[in-house]
Amino acid sequence: MDKVISRLEEWIVAIVLAVMSIIAFVNILSRGLANYSLSFTEEITVNLFVLLTFVGTAIGVRQSAHLGFTLIYDRVNHSLKRVMTLFVGLMMVLLFGTLLYFGIQMVSFQIEMGQRTPSLGWPQWWFSLAMPVGALLCLYRTLQVTVKEYREHNVKGEQKI
Repeated sequence: MDKVISRLEEWIVAIVLAVMSIIAFVNILSRGLANYSLSFTEEITVNLFVLLTFVGTAIGVRQSAHLGFTLIYDRVNHSLKRVMTLFVGLMMVLLFGTLLYFGIQMVSFQIEMGQRTPSLGWPQWWFSLAMPVGALLCLYRTLQVTVKEYREHNVKGEQKI
């Protein structure tokens, strides 16, 4: 299951980045050659960027590629490292859980109100789904990484290899 989610994340990022690049390139050509701007492209690009950010964050959490300040963590004993790992994991779960909750609320509201995008007139919730879906992926990856890091140290404080 984890492999499927990993591939899905990577494909989403690749496809979204390709679509954004193509749209931006076509808009540049349109402005340069025809002196005509495709205004709707900004709407699509901005909304796809949100999806790209969330899914990219999930990949970053999965690969432990997020920025971190480890000076204190590196100098404490293994028991305190376990406590710090749980604390950081809990804070990340709280963040992504909050984003998931409010993302679901936002999408529900947009569906209920029938909100549409300004330029294309598409349902706004299509784009807004990026927030709860991305937050759910980040939440899953946070739990996965926290459990993995916590288990890396056994009860005696020796690091497992």
